Amino acid sequence: MIKKIIFQLFLLLSIHQLGAQNYQHQSNVLWVTTPSNTDWLYKLNEEAKVTVSVYEYGVLQDNVDVSYSIGPEMMPVDTEGTLTIKNGKAVIPIGTMSQPGFRDCNLTIELHGVAYKHHIKVGFEPEKLEPYTRFPDDFVNFWNKAKEEAAKCPMKIERKFVPEYSSDKVDCYLVKLQVYEKGQYVYGYLTLPKKQGKYPVVFSPPGAGIKPMNPSKDIFYAENGCIRFDMEIHGIRPDLDAETYQEVSRAFGRGDNSYLVNGLDDRDSYYMKKVYLACVRALDYLTSLPEWDEKNLIAQGGSQGGALALMTAGLDSRITACAANHPALSDMAGYKANRAGGYPHLFKNYSGMDTPEKLKTLEYYDVVNFAKLIKVPVFMTWGYNDNVCPPTTSYIVYNILKSKKEALITPVNEHWISLETRHSILDWIKKNLN
Repeated sequence: MIKKIIFQLFLLLSIHQLGAQNYQHQSNVLWVTTPSNTDWLYKLNEEAKVTVSVYEYGVLQDNVDVSYSIGPEMMPVDTEGTLTIKNGKAVIPIGTMSQPGFRDCNLTIELHGVAYKHHIKVGFEPEKLEPYTRFPDDFVNFWNKAKEEAAKCPMKIERKFVPEYSSDKVDCYLVKLQVYEKGQYVYGYLTLPKKQGKYPVVFSPPGAGIKPMNPSKDIFYAENGCIRFDMEIHGIRPDLDAETYQEVSRAFGRGDNSYLVNGLDDRDSYYMKKVYLACVRALDYLTSLPEWDEKNLIAQGGSQGGALALMTAGLDSRITACAANHPALSDMAGYKANRAGGYPHLFKNYSGMDTPEKLKTLEYYDVVNFAKLIKVPVFMTWGYNDNVCPPTTSYIVYNILKSKKEALITPVNEHWISLETRHSILDWIKKNLN
């Protein structure tokens, strides 16, 4: 079941946001962009239009020129022009598409010598989108063998109580796990309800990047009766200071030196192989906890974390439900089909990626292929204005799923979800407990 929630744009200044680009905190200018179809969706070959209004200090602007550039999502623009706002609005023709996908309209105005930008995407039968990425014949065998090899590594566990994230309701521990090779570790924050009992476990891998982490923003899981494990994937203590993390990130977290392209020429040497296997081995630890209810093991995450949650659900039958928002690593080779591909946008942001070897490796790591294996209930949420994990790729993942599934689509969202949505995810998890 898909719930299409269209937020009133003028309310967005008060909505909790995580990195929203369109509605910057305390901006003088508010854009109100209203598609001609209220759900922002159109039939193929149907013409789309967007009505644009601009407010400065809450005052509706008039006789202001709006420049626009329009094209398929994440692809070169094909239409440009300028219109003047008259009687408080301008109507921008977005055009149409003959194939499923999204068109992105980028807008610019200038007030008092300052440029203000905005964008809005509309979709054309995205429920018909299909992946470009091929499913290898030996996909399942490759990963079964890899899991068997990883399981041979002795699991070493170190657990340290963290008082600053603990309370009268929650106990927090920093956990260090040896999971895939001797002497190599991953970390994570484990939060448990303080009250004695048996609880479901929520496994939560991280978003992209190399950065500090803490469990405070999701401490409400443990406060509401769930054990939660917020995992780190690089083997770097998550409690290091931000400056140290910046140094590490500069060393191997950016550009052509990013961990996301490290070893991509070969499926066995690709950096993400250890990450994927570490996620599976982390479940070995979580299912050994005496506080686990021995029934419910949920994978949950956003962006790269959403990708890893879906991957884990496809790779490990112990997962009983999965919740993912705007998953990354999805149909990454989609640019080869002349449309948006998934984060990290290898064919857009990196050099030398379009080789047979790299394309072959990607097939074994793309979320769309793990999604084909998922048999448990899945909740997904994504927005249309997201340029980090574009809606094209979220739709592709959702369209592939054959298990019980539910989506909360929030068209106006860029690469963020609201606090209310984060709590809705927990509500969905609790409704799907065994």
